[in-house]
Amino acid sequence: MKVKVQTIDGKAGADIDLNDEVFGVDPRADILHRVVAWQLEKRRAPARAARERSDVARTGKKFGRQKGGGTARHGDRKAPIFIGGGKAHGPRARTFGHSLNKKIRALGLKMALSDKAKGGKLVVLDTLELKDAKTKALAGKLGKLDLGGRALFIDGDAVHDSFVKASANIVGVDALPAIGANVYDIMRADTLVLTRAAVEKLEARCNG
Repeated sequence: MKVKVQTIDGKAGADIDLNDEVFGVDPRADILHRVVAWQLEKRRAPARAARERSDVARTGKKFGRQKGGGTARHGDRKAPIFIGGGKAHGPRARTFGHSLNKKIRALGLKMALSDKAKGGKLVVLDTLELKDAKTKALAGKLGKLDLGGRALFIDGDAVHDSFVKASANIVGVDALPAIGANVYDIMRADTLVLTRAAVEKLEARCNG
């Protein structure tokens, strides 16, 4: 698959060949759904369990008379009514994550990239380096590229510092290094923007 490489100013350059094994896979909704669900569940932290009556280390000896004391008839100090006693109906320990085969995760990434490429929502830039890290100037350049409401920029080993500084306050612009590319962020973006370096890194990652 051939895609025209542009500069961040919108000027067209030479074509780049995208590997069909990475950018030409037929997307499947079930695979993409499994990977996105796995990602979102991995974000959830397990709940911390509270100590209930059976978990508290306090005396089990009956500490008061059964009758005549003028108070309720308690059997031990573990009751939730006492300071230091067990929690009544406290949170239980729960885990939300589940495992997903590495092959399925890699296939999901390929399908997400292919979905953007086949849908015409993939833009390849020469580099994200800016002469002046000015937010206003960058916003004007991005406006000419017509990237939609939300754009995800993926660079090589690291996103260029000038682009990070200039795009920090622009709503709807996210930037990641190639190692951080993931199905969820790619699918929720209206447009996926890759640099030449990102294309090389993603192809190597998916075929590694």
